Formats: sequence, C-alpha cells, structure tokens
Amino acid sequence: MKVTIKDVARHAGVSFKTVSRVINQEPAVRQDTIDKVQQAIEALNYQPNSAARNLASTKSYAIGFIYDNPNAYYVIDMQNGILQACRENHYELMIHPSDATASDICDQLTALVKRSRVAGLVLTPPFSESAKIVAILEQLDVAFVRIVSGSGEGKIDPNCLYIDDRQGAYAITEHLLELGHQRIGFLCGDNEHQSSLERLEGYKQALRDHQLPVEPELILEGHYSFDSGVSNAQTMMARPVPPSALFACNDEIAAGALFAAQLGGVKIPQQLSIVGFENSPFSRQTWPKLTTVDQPIVTIARQATEQLIRQLRGHAEPQVQRFVPQPVLRDSSQPPSA
Repeated sequence: MKVTIKDVARHAGVSFKTVSRVINQEPAVRQDTIDKVQQAIEALNYQPNSAARNLASTKSYAIGFIYDNPNAYYVIDMQNGILQACRENHYELMIHPSDATASDICDQLTALVKRSRVAGLVLTPPFSESAKIVAILEQLDVAFVRIVSGSGEGKIDPNCLYIDDRQGAYAITEHLLELGHQRIGFLCGDNEHQSSLERLEGYKQALRDHQLPVEPELILEGHYSFDSGVSNAQTMMARPVPPSALFACNDEIAAGALFAAQLGGVKIPQQLSIVGFENSPFSRQTWPKLTTVDQPIVTIARQATEQLIRQLRGHAEPQVQRFVPQPVLRDSSQPPSA
C-alpha cells in the first residue's frame, strides 16, 4: 500500500501536522524533530502527493515557468534548473509557453494565475523585462522572480536575479582586441530582449576603452536565430573592408555565421574569428568549436526558483543575486592574419 503522511507521523512519533510543517520547511520546527521526520521519510520512502496537498490546503505547491524563447536549449536548461529546485522543496512545475507579443497577453496571464492557483512564477525575458507584465502580477498579488539582463548594481530587489550581459560582452570583445583584432563586427539579437542591448553596450565600451571607434556599419540588427547569423555574416563579409572578427549575440547566431563563412570559402579562424555568447550546445556542435561566454542557465534557473520559494516561505533576503558570464576560449578565435 502507498505510504501516507500519517504513516510517516507514526514512524517518527509526531503528529501528521508536524510532518507537513517539516515537508513544507516552515519555521519554528526544532532541529531534532526535523531529523526524526526526515529519517522516517527516508525509511518509508515517502513521496508527498502534491496534487492532494494543493486540494487540502489554502496554499498552492506549484511553480509556473512562463517563457517566450525559440531556443530549445535555453528552454530545456531553464526547465531542468527550475525542476531541480522544485523537487528538493516538494513543489510541482507547471510549464507555460506564451507569445509575449500577443495583444491579450495580460489577460492570458491573469487567467492562468487565477485558474491554476500557482504559488509563484519564474519569469524569463522578454516577460521579466516588461513593465506591464510586472504591474499585472503585482495587482494579482502573486509571487514572482524575474531573471533580467543587467548588473544589479545599486539595487536591492528580492524579486530579481541579474545576469551581467554587458560585462560578459565586454570580456569577450576584449579577448578579440587582445588578440589584435581592430575591426570587429557585431551581430545583434532581438531588440525586445534587454540582453541584446546590454551585450551591444559591452562591445561598444570595450572598443572605446581601447581607443577604437564604434563603426555603425559593423553593427547589424538581427534575431536570436541561425538564419539571422547566416544572412548577417554574409552581409558583413561582403563589405569592401570586411571585419577580421565577428561577435555574435548568442551561439545560435554564431553557428549561422560560421556556416555562412564556410559556404563562402572563408577559413575559421585563420581568415575570420567568430565568437558567440551563452555556451549553449551550439557552441560545442560546430567545427571548429566556438569561443563563447558561459552563461550557466541551469544554475541561474535553480537559484531563481530557490529565491522564489524563500519568498513564498517568508525568508526572502534583501540582497542582489548577480551572475557575471565568463569567456570560454576554444578554437574559433585567433590573432588576425597578416
């Protein structure tokens, strides 16, 4: 027969309400009591029934992940990170892809929150960077954590986890500059993502700090897609004086740029260096493997979810969580040829 919470309570010699408080990590439970309950749970191999727990309680034990991102690798890593934190804290994960550009997106999210009774939401760009989405969720009085692009300097917001894309972009641009490249093309991602703007600013600042001009013809607007990388790299290589290096706003764009270069008979990295951003599988599935910037999505997602759960339990601390992506040097970058 299936082990119940009452079986755990009998085994531990406590009330089933005490077991519930331990499972939900509620405060004011003595450590020796927690230890007894945990030992009973392990001995009986008890698995909490989240559906029954939701029905029996005024609380919800489901975390919602709302996203609008075409990059499957990003979405899967985000899901895995959130799921790790949910499992460790006895929450369920509800995944809800949405179209951030839909005219009725606020109505959709309102209906979702009311219908599903989620305890809280993990928001990723572009939802996390939308002022109207944040305003709606605050009106609904639902807990949420936003993963946003920015340094977080001077801010104390328990609802945010910051990724310093600007500093990561600065570092990878500086890598190319230190190799000797002076004409570096920049292939943008979607403008509605703050990460695109932050990475572009990091690129520009690195050029300025090395006393090099920011040349508008070396910056091309685009999308976070392979096709965008192909077309923009072809445009860049057709310039009268093409750049000796390309900085793509993510690895998928970089993989497209690499494909375009190889189609055009351009040797990588002997004739053109290409770097990406995010350290996704795209960066390791190309030949040569891409120099990139590591953005640990699984870790970021997990910490954001843990931050949300602390908030739900009243343990949120007024501190800034900040990730600074770091360069990963591989085979697609080297000093420019003579």
